Amino acid sequence: MSDHMKMREQMKSGAGFIAALDQSGGSTPKALSLYGVEPSDYSGDEEMFRAMHDMRARIILSRDFTSAKVIGAILFERTMNDTINGKPVAELLWQDRGIVPFLKIDKGLEEQGDGVQMLKPMPGLDALLAEAKGKGIFGTKERSVIHEADPAGIAAIVAQQFEVAKKVIAAGLVPILEPEVNIHSESKAAAEEILEAEIAKHLNALEDGVDVMLKLTLPDQPGLYDALAQHPRVLRVVALSGGYSTDVASAKLAENTHMIASFSRALTEGLNVKMTEAEFDAALGRNIDQIYQASI
Repeated sequence: MSDHMKMREQMKSGAGFIAALDQSGGSTPKALSLYGVEPSDYSGDEEMFRAMHDMRARIILSRDFTSAKVIGAILFERTMNDTINGKPVAELLWQDRGIVPFLKIDKGLEEQGDGVQMLKPMPGLDALLAEAKGKGIFGTKERSVIHEADPAGIAAIVAQQFEVAKKVIAAGLVPILEPEVNIHSESKAAAEEILEAEIAKHLNALEDGVDVMLKLTLPDQPGLYDALAQHPRVLRVVALSGGYSTDVASAKLAENTHMIASFSRALTEGLNVKMTEAEFDAALGRNIDQIYQASI
């Protein structure tokens, strides 16, 4: 069986969750600050990204960060192009840890309009997808955000997500579509119902044999996305924590039996740069176990 087919099987039926290690330029200072690395500790973007890479490497090499509980990991482009202990990161994830590597491909968000924030243009996407394929990446992820239950806005955001997904599929990769719903939206439940219907419409129009994944905000109505998870074109539906604490996100995830986690902040909650290796491994291990238990 090829590596791609083994990865596909792990994504479709593996027990565990997908780690989101894809903070980009805008969210990096906050992620580092939570880890105990303040802006005064680095000078300029290069030092900031090096500090972030060191944090990610520490997570990836930690004793519990293996396919026993973590079945996939989403990387930032700089991380894909970097190494850990001299080995390309995607290669290390799959060969040494048994974890399926994904790549964040979006370039951020447009200003809000019609209650949503669409994806910014992605120049050079075809070249990036070819590079990712060559480096052993299995799939991609692109995030846009829904703030209000505006039917036109939600229809547009889903159409754009599927438009990008088709380019990813053509490149031989599996897309994770991520139309996030803002957890603070006053019309969150209504937005989620519109979103579910729009996604189903586009899934039904896909050709046989095409695989996509969905990354969605934990819904107000438990089980809302069950039918999407069981759609023949969907490998897996994963949940983003969206700003919920680890405890709240895990509790909500447990109510949605056809979703697994793809948490970022919840995964790194409580980790600190000053921890000893034993302290770090224990804290990360607790987070991994809590997210894993909620996912299964």
